[in-house]
Formats: sequence, structure tokens, C-alpha cells
Amino acid sequence: MAAQSSEFSLYSLLINADPVVQAVMLGLAICSVICWALILEKTVRTYSLRRQTRELEDVAVRGRFSGEETSRLSQAIYAAADAETTEGAAEDEDQNDRRARLERAMRRAMKREFQRAEAGLPFLATVGSAAPFIGLFGTVWGIMNSFTSIAQSKDTSLAVVAPGIAEALFATAIGLAAAIPAVIAYNQFVVGLGRTSEHSGDAVRILAKKLARRAHTVDKAQGAS
Repeated sequence: MAAQSSEFSLYSLLINADPVVQAVMLGLAICSVICWALILEKTVRTYSLRRQTRELEDVAVRGRFSGEETSRLSQAIYAAADAETTEGAAEDEDQNDRRARLERAMRRAMKREFQRAEAGLPFLATVGSAAPFIGLFGTVWGIMNSFTSIAQSKDTSLAVVAPGIAEALFATAIGLAAAIPAVIAYNQFVVGLGRTSEHSGDAVRILAKKLARRAHTVDKAQGAS
């Protein structure tokens, strides 16, 4: 019994599999490791973005930057707003035009930050959709080889058929093991980043309106003096 159980261990299935099936298993295993690394990195990054968005919302409530903002998102948006204020202003610009211009600049900076956070998500989506089919390819290839071996040995007993079938099905199992976490994580991150981006966009809209109003008030005061 011990010898029989060792023959059907995962290590034995991998070592005794056809080279093509082994390549499929190895590729899927590498993809799975990369996926888990991305999942960990995206978990940390999305949490950080939510924290940065809360800081940006505080800035929007105040209606100005205090200079004490520490998050990358707030600093990037501040740099964009400051550059647009000093370089893009026109003499005959009204408050609405200034607000729209500031909002566009700040949204561009915000979009760049979120694009950094989205890096790697296409890989999760690709693994989630392709891994089951790659595993299925390994299974089909393994079953074809198993039937060839059966035909050559002219023995259809379970002891001859079972190992080859088990090796083939192991490829599909690895494909599913790689795909399921990738799909779940991809959906969670897409939804989470979408919501965070929406909150950041609302904060940018409010902040642009308040900054434009303040700048317009300062311009009127300077014109009156």
C-alpha cells in the first residue's frame, strides 16, 4: 500500500509526466507564484491609495494645500495645480475657465497615479482567463499519450490507465489553482480602485472649484487695489 500511495503522490505525478505536460505544469506554477506576488503588492498599494485619497479629501474640505501633505497622490495633484496656476493662467480668464483648467490638470496627475497602481492587473486577468485552457491543453496532451501507451501495451487494466490519466488531470488542477485566485483578486482590485478613483475625482472637482474661487477673489482684490 505504501508503494502504491507513493506512486500517486503529487511529486510522482509531476516527475513521471510527459515533457509537454511538465512544461505546462511548470509554466502554470510560475504564473501562480507571480499572481500571488502581484496580489500581495496590489493589496498594499490599494490600501495606500485609500489612505492617500482620504488625505486628498481633507485637502478638498479645507479648499487649499497646507504644504504638510505627505502622500504621493496629494503631492502630485498639488504640483499639477501649482504649475497650472503659475503657467497656464490667462489675463481674461474667468472663474469657470480657471476651475476647468485646474481640474483637468489635477485629474491628469490623479490618473497617472492610478495607472501606476493598475500595473500588473492585465497579467492577473490574462492568467485568470487563460490558465484553465492551458491546463486543459496539458490534460488533453497527457490523455493522448496515455491512450498511446495503452495501445502499445495492449493492457486496459486500471493500474495501467490510472497513472497516465491522473498525471493529465493534474495539469488542469494546477491551471484552476492559478486561475481562481487571479480572477477573484482582479475583480476585487478593479472594483476597489474604481471606487477609490471615484472618491479622488470628487475631491479633485471640489478642490478645483475652491482653488479657482480663491484665486478669482485674490485677482479681484489685486485689481481693486
